[in-house]
Amino acid sequence: MRSEVCFAKSESQCASVNPVQSTLPVAVVGGGPVGLAAAAHLVTRGVPVKLYEAGDTVAAHVRDWGHVRLFSPWAFNTDAAATAILREHGWQAPPATALPTGGDLYADLQPLAQTPPLKSVIETGARVRNVARAGIDKVVSRGRGDYPFALAIDMADGGTRIDTARAIIDASGTWSSPNPAAASGTPAAGEVRFADRIAYGIPDVLGRDRVAYAGKRVLVIGGGHSAANALLDLARLAETDIRLKLIWAVRAGNLARVFGGAAADKLVARSALGDNLKRFVESGKLELALGFAVEGI
Repeated sequence: MRSEVCFAKSESQCASVNPVQSTLPVAVVGGGPVGLAAAAHLVTRGVPVKLYEAGDTVAAHVRDWGHVRLFSPWAFNTDAAATAILREHGWQAPPATALPTGGDLYADLQPLAQTPPLKSVIETGARVRNVARAGIDKVVSRGRGDYPFALAIDMADGGTRIDTARAIIDASGTWSSPNPAAASGTPAAGEVRFADRIAYGIPDVLGRDRVAYAGKRVLVIGGGHSAANALLDLARLAETDIRLKLIWAVRAGNLARVFGGAAADKLVARSALGDNLKRFVESGKLELALGFAVEGI
């Protein structure tokens, strides 16, 4: 589908020339908390919207880290437009100060996706493979913004189609596209080859992934809160498994950022995470490598 190019100075002047693009939906890529909140705001404002979720349900990535407890309370994890829609359909808000797990968040997003305003605009099992401009070659730059977006959609049944949109909100997140190990931002030599021995994100060390780590020598790379969560879970596993050996490699020269602001941190649970990690490091129960860069695996 192609819209006509308009060189008028205002949108109202273009309305009669370019009616197609003005009626196209906004495409939201990703059905997690941010994507659903974006869709809720668009629906509330009467803007046509289409949400594409690659997983079999909304918030499929959140389900993957369902074992992780957030350090931000429910009050920080709810959206005004989404909450308004939910309350119209009998939803009761959880305690504002409670700390949800990913599993709690996943469970809470399912009823939002099933409300009539959102259910009709959500498509699961729909992966956006690439985005271009409809009817214009990728090397053309002049007037490019006057053409609608064209999204190549890989569908759940194995088919492919092209959808058009007036604008795109990318809420796909980073869970399925994590940072590679090399400091250059590209995969380290051997990283792809040994992908089956590498976990990204926060594995469920104390649950479904326990067997992969029990009795092993485990290297954790990274200096953020995901690494902190993984290390503390591994520390708990090591309490009952003396064979487990831990190495923590961090690119930075110090650990001040991940240890956090202690009592000055307004998120109590985040402060506790940093404090617990600091105590674990000071216990000498793991090998620490600072200023570390991966060249090969």
